[in-house]
Amino acid sequence: MQGFRLAAAAFDIAPLREALLDPRAGAFASFEGWVRNHHDGRAVHGLYYEAYPALAEREGNAVLAEARSRFAIVDACCVHRHGELAIGELAVWVGVSAAHRDAAFDACRYIIDEVKSRVPIWKRERYADGDAGWLHPGPVAAP
Repeated sequence: MQGFRLAAAAFDIAPLREALLDPRAGAFASFEGWVRNHHDGRAVHGLYYEAYPALAEREGNAVLAEARSRFAIVDACCVHRHGELAIGELAVWVGVSAAHRDAAFDACRYIIDEVKSRVPIWKRERYADGDAGWLHPGPVAAP
């Protein structure tokens, strides 16, 4: 069974995906979140993620456990960076394996939305104008 973890440095997604391979799975869905160069009409030069590791891992694993019980999935994994990140870097990765694609897609969406809403990870964006700001998105609106 995979889990949630924080990563202080760039990580390779290939072994994460490979760990989700299972003969029961006929589908795989993933999500990659990258550092973008803008937010709310402002140019962004980079960002810093800060986390409360013990609580973040506990809450992240609770999200994955909920996804396993809510959706017909084989397994799921989520890795979220912390520390300094540059534009274009991978900030968060979610992978889900399931027998069928609907469950994989639905669980993947659920996991990233819940992680962004509940897990204590804060983002400090550095703006082109020299300003900076802390962000935590809070609850995610339904699509």
